[in-house]
Amino acid sequence: MSQTISLRSRAGAWVESASVQRVIIALILLNAVTLGLETSEQVMAAVGGLLKIIDRALLAVFVAEIVIKLYANGLRFFRNPWNVFDFAVVGIALVPSSGPLTVLRVLRVLRLISMVPRFRFVVESLLRAIPGIMSIAGLLTILFYVAGVMATGLFGERFPEWFGTLGESMYTLFQVMTLESWSMGIARPVMEAYPWAWVYFVPFILIATFTMLNLFIAIIVSTMQSMVEETKRQETAEIGEIVHGENAELHNDLLALRNEIKALRAALADR
Repeated sequence: MSQTISLRSRAGAWVESASVQRVIIALILLNAVTLGLETSEQVMAAVGGLLKIIDRALLAVFVAEIVIKLYANGLRFFRNPWNVFDFAVVGIALVPSSGPLTVLRVLRVLRLISMVPRFRFVVESLLRAIPGIMSIAGLLTILFYVAGVMATGLFGERFPEWFGTLGESMYTLFQVMTLESWSMGIARPVMEAYPWAWVYFVPFILIATFTMLNLFIAIIVSTMQSMVEETKRQETAEIGEIVHGENAELHNDLLALRNEIKALRAALADR
C-alpha cells in the first residue's frame, strides 16, 4: 500500500514539475500551429497526412498527461477547477475526426490558459468580477430598452429599416454604442430628417459608450487589484508564520542552552 502511495506521489510530482509543464506548453503551441495549417487547402494537399499524424500523437500525449494526473490524485483531481477544464478540453478533442465537430479540436489550445499562471489570474479575475459585470449589464439592458422604445417612437416612421421595431431599434443602438459608422451611417441620415436628433444620439453615446463600458473595465481592474492584494496578504501571512516558527525554535534553543549552562554551573559549584 505504501509503495502504491509513493508511486502515485512520484508520478504526480513528475507530471507537475516545471520541466514537464514547459514541454506540455510547447506541445500545445505546436498543436496550435498544426491546427492552423490544417485550414489551408494547399498545405493539406502537400503534408496533410503528416499533420494528421502529429495531431494524433499530440492528443495521445495530452491524454497520457491527464491519465497520470488522475492516477496521482484520484478523485481529488476533480476538486481543482483547472483540472476539470483540462479534462473537458482534452475529452472534447476525442470526438470523431470527421464532420463539423472536428473544429472542436482547436479547443486544446485553450489549455494554455490553465498552464500559464498569468492567464489563470486574468480568467479568475473575470470570473470574480461576474457579479459586478451582471449588475452593470442589467443597467445597460434597461438603458437600451428605454432608448429603444424612444427611438422606435421618434424615428421608426421615417427609418423603419433601423428603428421600425423595438428589436431593430435596440440592435441599431448597439451599433451606435460600438461607434461603428454611427455618425455617417446612422446619426447624420436621421438628422437630415430630424435636425434635433443629435439631442438623442449624443447623450446616448456619452452614457452607453463612455460611461457604462468604462464601468465594465473599472469592475475588472478593481477585482484584479483586490486579488493582487489578497495574494500579497496570503504571502505575508505565510512568511509571518515561517518567521514566527523560526523565532519560536530559536527561543527554545536558547532556553535549552541556558538550562545546560545552569546545569554546568551547578556541577562546578558542587565540586
